[in-house]
Amino acid sequence: MTVRELFRILNERIPRTLSCDWDNDGLMCCPDGAREVKRVLVALDATDAVCEAAIEGGYDLILTHHPFIFKGLRAFEDENAIALKAMKLVRAGISVMSFHTRLDALAGGVNDALAAVLGLKNVETFEGEGLPLGRVGDLPMPMPLCSFAAFVKEALGAPFVSFVDAGHEVKRVAVVGGSGDDFISVARAIGADTYVSGEFGHHALTDEPDAARGINLIEAGHFYTEQPVCKALSDMIAEIDSAIACDIISSNPIKAI
Repeated sequence: MTVRELFRILNERIPRTLSCDWDNDGLMCCPDGAREVKRVLVALDATDAVCEAAIEGGYDLILTHHPFIFKGLRAFEDENAIALKAMKLVRAGISVMSFHTRLDALAGGVNDALAAVLGLKNVETFEGEGLPLGRVGDLPMPMPLCSFAAFVKEALGAPFVSFVDAGHEVKRVAVVGGSGDDFISVARAIGADTYVSGEFGHHALTDEPDAARGINLIEAGHFYTEQPVCKALSDMIAEIDSAIACDIISSNPIKAI
């Protein structure tokens, strides 16, 4: 299967109709669309370290969630970090495909993967920006917030989580991987008592416990709330063509002490 053939199939399975209007993703680097895809490296981000690993490992394709090129390049020169990565990959003949907000909205995508890792039952979608970006579901058994926050930390492999207590036992949980500020009021309106996301603004965290009918917030890290989708992407590649070898690599450069 060639790069172009694989992209066509993925583009059908993860359609652009699910993307937010402001988004930019898709086939982001393609030095040779006719190249046969034998090895795929899956990561949340196409960082420089991921690109180097793909080059050294002899991969044909990097498949990411976050866009390899998000904002337009003004110049293609070696002092621009994105352009430099692209030039390295072009020289090595390696393509990059990214599927961003459409993968957030997709059934089985980022937010379903997050809900599954957290063990939510009776999972339903909720909308943001007119798209089914969020998920909400029930815990099998109610839990105190502190206990649930510790469970989230362990389930996601996060070094720490932050949380604010609005005074609710955890029963019904909303999730949005990545940045979650824009969905707090929606999560509250659909009856969630607790909302898990990757990151919230400072004022969201400080104001929410004081808001009328406030909601518990758990901030578990942008990377950690979205990383579970890499397994879903790897499984998708295996379904499309079992002959393609697929590996997952961590792209997180952030350390915590």
